[in-house]
Amino acid sequence: MRDSLFNLYDDIIDMKKVIFILTISFIVLSDSRGQKQTGNSDLIKVDVRKNYSQKRELILQDFMDVEYIALETKDDFYNQGVVMDVGKEVIIVKNRINDGDIFVYSRTGKALRKINRMGKGPEEYILNYGITLDEGNGEMFINDMPAKKILVYDLYGKFKRVFKHKVDSKSYFSDIFNYDGDHLICYDQFNEEIPFVLISKQDGSITKEIKIPFNNKKSLVHHFRDGEIINTVTPGPYRKLITFKGNWMLSEISADTVYTFFPDYSLRPFLVRTPSVQSMDPEVMLHLRFFSDRYIFMETVKNVFDFNNRKGFPKAFFMYDRQEKAFFEYNVYNGDYSTKKEIYMNALRPVNHEIESWQSLDAEDLVESYKKGELKGRLKEIAATLEEESNPVIMLVKHKK
Repeated sequence: MRDSLFNLYDDIIDMKKVIFILTISFIVLSDSRGQKQTGNSDLIKVDVRKNYSQKRELILQDFMDVEYIALETKDDFYNQGVVMDVGKEVIIVKNRINDGDIFVYSRTGKALRKINRMGKGPEEYILNYGITLDEGNGEMFINDMPAKKILVYDLYGKFKRVFKHKVDSKSYFSDIFNYDGDHLICYDQFNEEIPFVLISKQDGSITKEIKIPFNNKKSLVHHFRDGEIINTVTPGPYRKLITFKGNWMLSEISADTVYTFFPDYSLRPFLVRTPSVQSMDPEVMLHLRFFSDRYIFMETVKNVFDFNNRKGFPKAFFMYDRQEKAFFEYNVYNGDYSTKKEIYMNALRPVNHEIESWQSLDAEDLVESYKKGELKGRLKEIAATLEEESNPVIMLVKHKK
């Protein structure tokens, strides 16, 4: 009787083991299937060697919203309309030349004030390389890249504080953007290990290093000597930090994968290139140019330059259609022209999570197009009020709601 009880007990234990193993196997199988469906199905794979010859013609307004803002023109308020940042209340623009001028406009284009703090003093910048708006705190951050420092002013130009780039002697922050109320997100082009970081808005201290896996650091910067002068050539700049739907896309040319960086600091692969950039000589670099819900516009650049002929960096442009899951060459036209007015599909400086891109439309060109009857809608209305010497009209390209 005792042996029978023991045998029955052993059978029960064995059955529990079987049930446990089957349960674990089912969980693992379900999890792996789930990962396959959610993790891999949306991963975009790009072969940088291919020639995507099938072509599409698109109208920008069919997949993006467009807003036009005429920058008010008045005495001592002429500018070239280079947009640095756009908030809910103000727009920050500057000139292409290094004159130090910063123009603050209302969101509707009314001229508010001009600021210039360029100089060699402790509260001044040598070069106004980039301006990052923090509208919530009423501040703007000036990236004085040659001095490797960031100067902070209020929106009236009053100096508030300054801090250094937290990088080594060979590096600096080439890209600085507003991340949240307390942090800036930065890219260090020459950092060979960790190019992406979050830094404090108060003192510039690094609060988060964002590790993107890659082996050897790659570069599209070439140097050549012309007599006593060493010249630098590069096909850039290109986007490394891309705002999209509340998250950030991190694109490092030394890596084979573009990652989505989430608010909880996690990373998820978004796009992968083949073959590996580490295996190519010369390399073919992949750059992301423009994002929309359906289309992603890209560019490849071959890393070669002929110093004798001053030519190089051959490029190819194409897009990925996420609905059709296919690649195409493209032409994109502005639907507010009756003629085929092609749009340059690039967003060198991300504005915010609502605005994907901007373009500066020259007043003289708009006046000419208006006289020829080539304009429609809101753009036509604005052009009717312009003179040839007016400030540019800013076209904001926004994600559809």
